[in-house]
This record gives sequence, structure tokens and C-alpha cells, in this order.
Amino acid sequence: MAAHPLKAVLIAGPTASGKSALALAAAQALDGVVVNIDSMQVYRDLRIITARPDAAEERAAPHCLYGHVDAAENYSVARYLADAAPALAEISDAGKLPVFVGGTGLYFKALTHGLSRIPPIPVALREAIRLRIATEGVTAMHAELARRDPPLALRIRPGDRTRVARGLEVIEATGRSLDAWNKDNSAPLVPPDESLRLFLDVPRETLVARIDARFDAMLLDGALDEVRALAARDLDPMLPAMKAHGVPWLIRHLKGEIAIAEAAAQAKRDTRHYAKRQVTWFRHQLADWTRVAPETGLAAVLRAAGR
Repeated sequence: MAAHPLKAVLIAGPTASGKSALALAAAQALDGVVVNIDSMQVYRDLRIITARPDAAEERAAPHCLYGHVDAAENYSVARYLADAAPALAEISDAGKLPVFVGGTGLYFKALTHGLSRIPPIPVALREAIRLRIATEGVTAMHAELARRDPPLALRIRPGDRTRVARGLEVIEATGRSLDAWNKDNSAPLVPPDESLRLFLDVPRETLVARIDARFDAMLLDGALDEVRALAARDLDPMLPAMKAHGVPWLIRHLKGEIAIAEAAAQAKRDTRHYAKRQVTWFRHQLADWTRVAPETGLAAVLRAAGR
């Protein structure tokens, strides 16, 4: 069994920044296992549109926590930690190095800082709040959140349905704000001082070109057929998988509402905006991570591993 001076390697960055390629190279060089920490790549229905590793990449090094969740499920950060804990133990028992990779900042923060102990939200309450968002509009519900939890509302975009709903359901169910709960965290699965934490910095113009080219490649690889199969399941449009970048626009195209060129353009635009938010979130929330260019990332990993 290999002995590693690091307990884990964590690779984050905006979408299309080259994270998966770096994680694969690191896993191959250090007898590691690539561990997904992206909230969309957990869904088995969406391999192409979420840019999950392909079959050749999965053969090149062990991968886990990819495509193990049905699109009908409302996956969460708490569920991710519950899945990651036994996976991490198995990797450690095998003497291998976990290489976590993804773009979901909240999952990284929970992995390295623990998760607040918010009790389960009643299903009826969650559904009632989502119904209100659908009928009254997310802007009106954001205004309600601003009255009930002003600090949280200031950090959430008025159009962010998922986070507005989460803020309202927590304060309604528990009488406490998310901030109050977040001060009472569980122990982290990967303590920050035991890991190498890298964030990939890519010039904005380069990232935009990569995002656009990748979406075009997704369409050529069969993303439209993948989304067609998902749409045929007639799932709740508020489910996370139904809001994956590109999915809503491609569904509108399949319904005959817009041309494929417009669907692609809007999907690319949404993805570019998301990448910008990712960079901002990591800068403020996990400011102590090491910033590296994708082409120097492997050298940084090998140095930290004593190679």
C-alpha cells in the first residue's frame, strides 16, 4: 500500500477550467482515486450535459460518486457527505489518495469545515414553499426572506429559487436562520490542514471560449438525446437535475418553443454567468485555497506529495 504525506487533494475551479483533466493526471501519478464533488455530476441521467468523465477516463484511474443518483431525487450537501464518508474510508483502507474534484463550493466547504446540524425539513413545508415560489414568483419570496432573514437575503440573488426556498424553509421549520445553524457545524471529513486545496485560475476570455466550445461538443456527442430522455420522464422542473446548465433551454427547443441555436446560446450564457459566480464564491468563502493555472496544477500536486 502507498503512503501519502497528504490525506487528500482537493481541486476546484469554475466550470470548463480543466479540473477533471488535472484530477485524472494527479490520480494516475499518485495512485489515487478521483472523487466527484460536483452536485450535477452525481446524476446518472446526465453524463454528457454535465461533462462527467467518459468511459476511457474512468478506465484510466478509479472514479467514485459519479452518476449514482437518479434525476428524480433532490440531492443535497448532507446526502453528499453521507455518501462521501464511506467512500473516503474505503479509499483510505486501500492506501490510496482521494483526489476530490468539482465546482460546487458549498460541498467543498462542508467537506473541509463540517455541515450545520439543521434538522430535516418536513416534506409538506418544502412543497408548500416551492408552490408559493411558482405562484407568487421568486422575487416576492426573496422579499419575504429579506424581512425574515435580512443577512441571508443580501447574499442571495433575487432570482435564485433554490437558495431562496432553502432560506425560507429553514427559518419557517426551525425558527432559526441558516447563519445561526451554520455556527453549529459537524466535524469535517477532510480537515483543511491535512489536504492540498487548489483552485484553478483561468483568464476570463479563455474560460468563455472553453465554455462555448464544450457546449458545442456536448451537442455533437448527443446531449440533445440525453435531455430528450430526461424530459420524457416528466419530472418536477424544480428538481436540481432539471435545472442543470443547458437542460431547461434544450427542453424548450424540444417543445418547439425556440431554435436549437437560441437554446445553445442561452445555455452558454447561463454557464458563463455561473462560472463568474463560482470564482466570486470561492474568493470570498474559501480565500485560503492556493490559486494555480491549470497547466501548473500537476506540478503543484507533485510538490505537495514530495515527488
